[in-house]
Amino acid sequence: MRTELTISLGLALALSTAVAGIACSPSHASATDDGGSSIDAGDGGDGSSGATPEWTPVVEHLDGALLAMWGTSEHDVWSVGGPLGNSGFESLVMRFDGAAWTRVKPGGTETFWWIHGTSDSDVWLVGEKGRITHWDGTKFEERTSGTTATLFGVWAAAPDDAWAVGGVPDQPSSPNDVVLHWDGTSWKPETLPEQHGAAMFKVWGSSKDDVYVVGELGLVWHRTGGAWKREATGIAKGRLTTVTGCSKNEIFAVGGRDLLTFDGTTWKRSDVLLENDINGVACAPAGAPAHDWGRAVIVGGGSLKLRLVGDQWVSDFGSMPFSDLHGAWVDPTGAFWGVGGSFTTTPRAGVSRDGVIARFGTGTASAP
Repeated sequence: MRTELTISLGLALALSTAVAGIACSPSHASATDDGGSSIDAGDGGDGSSGATPEWTPVVEHLDGALLAMWGTSEHDVWSVGGPLGNSGFESLVMRFDGAAWTRVKPGGTETFWWIHGTSDSDVWLVGEKGRITHWDGTKFEERTSGTTATLFGVWAAAPDDAWAVGGVPDQPSSPNDVVLHWDGTSWKPETLPEQHGAAMFKVWGSSKDDVYVVGELGLVWHRTGGAWKREATGIAKGRLTTVTGCSKNEIFAVGGRDLLTFDGTTWKRSDVLLENDINGVACAPAGAPAHDWGRAVIVGGGSLKLRLVGDQWVSDFGSMPFSDLHGAWVDPTGAFWGVGGSFTTTPRAGVSRDGVIARFGTGTASAP
C-alpha cells in the first residue's frame, strides 16, 4: 500500500521564524472499539471554559490512523481512517456527539481517506479500492464508484451534487486523473481536459459552480461555468494533497513544502520556509466567531501545526500530540482539530497505526 505522500519524520522547527510551541495539558483520553472518550463536560466541546488555548490530544492509541475530519457542528464530528494495509484491523470511523467519542462500524477493512457531507443524514466516506460509503442518518450504504483506484477526497455541495477524486500515486499507467460526480442517482466519471496520469488528492468548492481539485504534479483544476480549466500552472514544486478555502477569494492548496494561496485573482506560492511536509489545511467556516488564535490551521509531519493569525503563520511545533498529522478541521466555534497517526510506516500485520485526534482551543479534555 502506497501512502498518499512521503513525510519527513525528523523533528525540526516548522518555520525559520517559528514561535515557541504552546505547552499542552497533560490530560487526554483513549478510545477503544466498544467505548469512547469525551470532551470535559465543563468545556462542552466549544471551548467555553478555560482561559488559555492549547493543543490537547482528545483520543489516542486507536488501531488505525485517522486521515480526515468533518462535522455538521461542534457536537456532531466525524473522523475516518483505517489500517493502511496492516492486516487484522477494520476500517476506522469515529463519531463525537458533544459528550463522547464512539467507534462506529461501517464494515470492511479498507482505509477511508476523506469524509464530507451536507447534513447529519447525508455524509460521504471514500477510500481504498474505490470504496464509497454513504451515511443516511441511520445506516451505512455502499455505492458503486466504477473505479479500483483509491479515492482520496470527497466534497458535497448538495444531496444530489457531490465530487470524489483519486488515483494511484506514483504510477502513471494505473487508473489516474480520477474525478467522479454524484448526481443524486449514481457516481459517474468526469473527464478532465488533460490526462496526466496523476492521482487527484482532494476536492473542495465555495459553491456548486466553483469547485477545485488538486493532485500530483502540482495540478490545480478549477470547475466553473460547467467546464474545467487548469490553474496555477508551474507554481507548485511537488504534489498538492489538500485544497480548501475561507471564501472564494481566500483559498489554500498545500502539499509537501508547497503552500499556495489564491486571492480571487492570482495563485501564489508562499515563501514561508517549511522544514516538515504539509498534509492538511482547514479554514474557519462562515459565521464562526473571530479568535485571536487564528482563522485557519495547517497540519503535517513531525508534529507540524501552524495557525494563520492575521497574515502570519504561527507555529505550534513541539506541542502535543507529537504524531504525524494528516487532516484538519475548524468547527463552528472556531476551535481547530487535527488527526493523524503512524500513516507513513510500511504495512505490518497486527501492528497498530496509533491514531490520534487533537483539538486546539480553550478548555480541557479528559477521560469520561
